[in-house]
Amino acid sequence: MTSPEASLELLRRGTVDLIDEKDLARKIGRGPVTVKVGFDPSAPDIHLGHTVVLRKMRHFQDLGHRVVFVIGDFTGMIGDPTGKKTTRPQLTRAEVEVNAATYTSQAFKILDPDKTEVAFNSKWLSALGSEGFVRLASRITVARIMERDDFQKRWKSQQPIALHELLYPLAQGYDSVALKADVELGGTDQLFNLLLGRDLMREENLEPQVVMTLPLLVGTDGTEKMSKSLGNAIGVQEPPSEIFGKIMSIPDRLMWSYFELLTDVPSADIAALRAQVESGANPRDVKATLARTITTQFHGADEGRRAEEDFRRAFSRHELPEQVPVQKVAPDALEWGAAVTLVQTHLSDSMRDARRKIAEGALSIYRPGAGQNGGFDVIRDPNEKILAGLTADGRVLRLGRRFLDVRPAD
Repeated sequence: MTSPEASLELLRRGTVDLIDEKDLARKIGRGPVTVKVGFDPSAPDIHLGHTVVLRKMRHFQDLGHRVVFVIGDFTGMIGDPTGKKTTRPQLTRAEVEVNAATYTSQAFKILDPDKTEVAFNSKWLSALGSEGFVRLASRITVARIMERDDFQKRWKSQQPIALHELLYPLAQGYDSVALKADVELGGTDQLFNLLLGRDLMREENLEPQVVMTLPLLVGTDGTEKMSKSLGNAIGVQEPPSEIFGKIMSIPDRLMWSYFELLTDVPSADIAALRAQVESGANPRDVKATLARTITTQFHGADEGRRAEEDFRRAFSRHELPEQVPVQKVAPDALEWGAAVTLVQTHLSDSMRDARRKIAEGALSIYRPGAGQNGGFDVIRDPNEKILAGLTADGRVLRLGRRFLDVRPAD
């Protein structure tokens, strides 16, 4: 049995805000607590940034607590305004339902499905009706809502704020009331919403929930929050070689936060690895350990080892990996320029990004016996037709640490 001190140490790991620890200790001392986390299925895919909170949910599960995975099928149709400079497009219920199905299946790569309660917040928010929502809105002042940092910024810059956006924090807070949550988890950008949940619980004469926030994971570019739209994300469903290669591409300084937030490597071991690097050990070797550990979490130990071997084959011995993802393209692809090819094959998210990567020399083509890098020819012209003469044997593109075998459609 885990001691109370060890339990708190595990739950504290990686947290930014804990409001407050004494309440948490008291609650878990009474027995299993109800831990609530809400996810609006605004997109179908989960990346490593999402898993930071999911992993903390798993910590609570492993300690025997009740974890409720709240799918915001109601709030998702409003759209969380957190961090947004403009009003989000509203999703239809059909879009939310499709996204929710794939989102939960990916979340169970981390959560224990047998210990996870899945709840849809439309169950209680739709039941409120218009009269109930008016009564709910009477609990919080406009001044309190406008304390929110992103609303203040939009107001000062004269950016529109739609009325329904002001209701989002209320709806999220009411989730906590409906579930009588003991603890709510979220990213640091959710702090306002989580604290508002405490306010609403007090208004309903309920014991306020403990608020725990986790950092926003920095993406592979080393600067921005991980986001698929920014092209700096690592998806949990990506092939093992993609996950491994992308982790190897992160700046060395990010290794330590990735170890802490994305793995269960003990803190003492992480400190020892960091001391080794500071004493002159090659950070690439430590990063390989990180990449193998994370790849193994989603694809198993065998795939983790194979991804590492493929990486070493490609970047140490300048050979092709054993396994390269295949993408088939239509006949007109033979006329695409290099930049267009990167966008159409999803190696880049935009023409601007593709041209930048080509200018940096990140794109090359594998031509056995050619080039100065063991068969890889660097492409410098964004307009070069790199798929000209494409045959059924395919053509392997390398962009940084990513490989793609492009073949003609059947």
